[in-house]
Amino acid sequence: MQTLTLPSSQQFRAPAPMDTSSRADAGSSASLAHAMQSTELLRGNKVVEIVHNGNVYRLQATRLGKLILTK
Repeated sequence: MQTLTLPSSQQFRAPAPMDTSSRADAGSSASLAHAMQSTELLRGNKVVEIVHNGNVYRLQATRLGKLILTK
């Protein structure tokens, strides 16, 4: 299992913009400033741990292609 530590500052930038043409709520470009593909986070794993503000969260991809985030 891989553990990721996300920055708490606003300096994080996604490496490539996502195609949001099919999203119904894609009205604000500000909400997409930090968007990234789930494959970039998972990097071939089914589960990754994310450390945020000292707490560990678990991001899991299901067999049906859904994502589950638990604390």
